[in-house]
Amino acid sequence: MSDVIKIICGDAVEKMQEIKSKSVDLIIADPPYNLGKDYGNGSDSKNFEEYIHFTQKWTSEATRILKQTGSLYVFMGFRFISYLYQILDKENSLNFVNWICWHYTQGIGKTKGFSPRHDDILMFTKSQNYTYNLDSIRVPQKYYRSRNNMRGANPGDVWQFSHIHYCQDNRQDHPTQKPEGLIERMVLASSNEGDLILDPFSGSGTTLRVCQQLNRKCIGIELSEAYVKMTQKRLAEKFTGFDSIDPRMERVPNDLNDPKIREEYLQNHLVWFLKNHNGTKEVFWAEVDKKYGNKKNHISKSSNDKTLFDK
Repeated sequence: MSDVIKIICGDAVEKMQEIKSKSVDLIIADPPYNLGKDYGNGSDSKNFEEYIHFTQKWTSEATRILKQTGSLYVFMGFRFISYLYQILDKENSLNFVNWICWHYTQGIGKTKGFSPRHDDILMFTKSQNYTYNLDSIRVPQKYYRSRNNMRGANPGDVWQFSHIHYCQDNRQDHPTQKPEGLIERMVLASSNEGDLILDPFSGSGTTLRVCQQLNRKCIGIELSEAYVKMTQKRLAEKFTGFDSIDPRMERVPNDLNDPKIREEYLQNHLVWFLKNHNGTKEVFWAEVDKKYGNKKNHISKSSNDKTLFDK
């Protein structure tokens, strides 16, 4: 494995203490939610005081190693997210940016109470002068209007990505694997090529895999030796496209009636929104067929698709 993409086996706090202060551009953290899930090491079964102390320790290290322009995204379950917010805001004096809702289409079924269909993600930054690349994460708009930025719209703070289902080819033997498209948005928004990203609770290795394809440096820390080996195997596999996508990325704007504008837009769409999502182009072209029929025949799908998607 290269020094650019590195997985380390060990305790997150201890390994983070070895990282130089103000050296990391982005931290994406998916710590145990303390719900008693079986990760094979008892890390998800602490009492309340132990878990709060654990959270205080790792967030303190995260704050120390973040650059002034750096960002921190943290996944957290509902039982502890209010405590996490207070720790980041009051104890670490970080700058709150967003409370993101990750909406997924399937979840745990309940017979009493409402079944959960989302996870929460807190976005904090080291300062108010932080990296944020809006053009890299825009989503297609519903209608073409010449005054609008046709690069797309801000995706908002409710993100829809499907879970990685057990029948999916990229499914790893890990109970809380996150979709690659979800992590892709964070990496593109809050870092630049060549930047250093840290995932202190690497798990199935999704952040490392995404950074590998987006030309970022990445360090993953994982307590379980079995998951470290799983990640190493995953990183060695051939890349054919990320395993998930925001369904809006396949949306073709209405009112693309001018042939010249339509041709330019359709080619740009492939680069702007589907560059790392090869498996979605058929859905995209089906939507073009549905809206514009043979009006699109002036653009050569076969040549443009091959050129763009083989890069």
